[in-house]
Amino acid sequence: MNTTSGASVNVRSGPGTSYAIVGSVADGQKVTIKCQKRGETVTGTYGTSNLWDYIGTGYVSDTYVYTGSDGQVAPTCS
Repeated sequence: MNTTSGASVNVRSGPGTSYAIVGSVADGQKVTIKCQKRGETVTGTYGTSNLWDYIGTGYVSDTYVYTGSDGQVAPTCS
């Protein structure tokens, strides 16, 4: 399990801020990363990255999820 950080993290339909918001994740909520995909580069709580985490309902920027790594920690989304 990985934990989000930020007042409320938007869940997007794709790996970027131009994609529709399909939900949100509360600060400190545990999420399971199913896969990861490269997309828009954003800066968040845990730095700057173009890696986005698919959590089952959509994508959140990896910069708002504490994974213990600066790199990819799950398979690449197809």
